[in-house]
Amino acid sequence: MIRHALIFWSAVLLAVIGLVDGFVRYGFSSLTRLIIPLVLCAVLYLLYKYPPRRFAKNSSRSKTKVKASPKTMAKVAGLRKSQASGGKRKNYPFQVIEGSKGKNDDQLPKYH
Repeated sequence: MIRHALIFWSAVLLAVIGLVDGFVRYGFSSLTRLIIPLVLCAVLYLLYKYPPRRFAKNSSRSKTKVKASPKTMAKVAGLRKSQASGGKRKNYPFQVIEGSKGKNDDQLPKYH
């Protein structure tokens, strides 16, 4: 993060030195050289902030709604009902699946 700040402030410092140098050498006529970059930056900012309508329409079409299946809706409705009841324990739609390997209680440690 410090490296990025150092690069940013170095660029700002060089830009300020360039502006001061141009103003000292050429006076106010050096400011006319900045008109084109400033106008270009303003146009790019406005296009970014307010894109043309032909691009805005395409972005709204790409956002299609996906309808959830009835099974999913039933699960969501069940979860909402259980949350509304306010019990201490939450009911999750998960279950423990016992493994197929045999358990050997002798190998289990006495404490965990």
